[in-house]
Amino acid sequence: MDYNVLLKTARENLQGSCRVCPACNGKVCAGEVPGMGGTGTGKSFTANYEALERVKLNMRTIHDAKDPDMTIELFGKKLRIPVFAAPVSGTTLNMGGKFTEREYISWVIKGCLDSGIYPMVGDTAVDAFLPTNLEELKKAGGEGIAFIKPWKNEEAIRKIKMAEEAGVFAVGMDIDAAGLITLALHGKPVGPKTVEEIRELVESTNLPFILKGIMTVEDALLAVETGAAAIVVSNHGGRVLDQTPGVAEVLPEIAAAVKGKITILADGGVRSGVDVLKMLALGADAVLIGRPFVTASFGGGDEGVRTYVDKIANELKSAMILTGCRDVKSVGKGVIRY
Repeated sequence: MDYNVLLKTARENLQGSCRVCPACNGKVCAGEVPGMGGTGTGKSFTANYEALERVKLNMRTIHDAKDPDMTIELFGKKLRIPVFAAPVSGTTLNMGGKFTEREYISWVIKGCLDSGIYPMVGDTAVDAFLPTNLEELKKAGGEGIAFIKPWKNEEAIRKIKMAEEAGVFAVGMDIDAAGLITLALHGKPVGPKTVEEIRELVESTNLPFILKGIMTVEDALLAVETGAAAIVVSNHGGRVLDQTPGVAEVLPEIAAAVKGKITILADGGVRSGVDVLKMLALGADAVLIGRPFVTASFGGGDEGVRTYVDKIANELKSAMILTGCRDVKSVGKGVIRY
């Protein structure tokens, strides 16, 4: 599928909720929450993009990395490339409403699985959306990860059990949604969690538990204390708190503090295979990509998702060759300068 045609179709189908800009940097959609933008001034969204853009690659061409191995294994699953589709939900709230949640998430799930990566599905203010997402994931053999909003623990555990019944191989909480305006607008109470509250959630399931929304060394160290299997360094795409730094800015210090103690995922501003390589070099074990999967699915359904994943994979392979990386494990700080 032609990627430029995909973008044009997505722009039409998103009906103004996303302009599908040449650079998805959050400037045009600043403050559009609900919508696809960043909260307030939108600076947290743009900080993600700009922090990653400031990182440059060291080109190397005298080496033996002719056919790099891009695969990784996480949570008992092998991925073609170190990328997950982030848990982005809310077609009626945020994506213009042309397609249903079921249509959208089914495209993301099928497109990801056909491409050799795994989808993450999310929870929203609309009660029907999580069950819908889990139903579609169950149809695909449960091959994905479910994220629950930071509800009171009793409700969160109930939803974790729903996810287990769907057959998911990991669960998580996007704890950074503690102040999400779209939830507040629907009278849905969410909030921060103590270490003890998170530990209760971790111990409520035998599945790997992922904490999404870690932006400081202090919180990363506390996440290790909870017994969580992984963290996602993320500011929720700039949608919850204005004026945060970009993920690529804080990732190195977090990795320095907890690398090897917990799996580190990173989510924020990743648009290309080059961006994936940068995040790995900054300390991530794998990355999440959000908004581009919305564009890909709205522009071409599951075929659009496959087209986007293929694009990312080709870009990552080229970038690894031109920086001398034989495999994902060999990606280190020497790849970048910033």
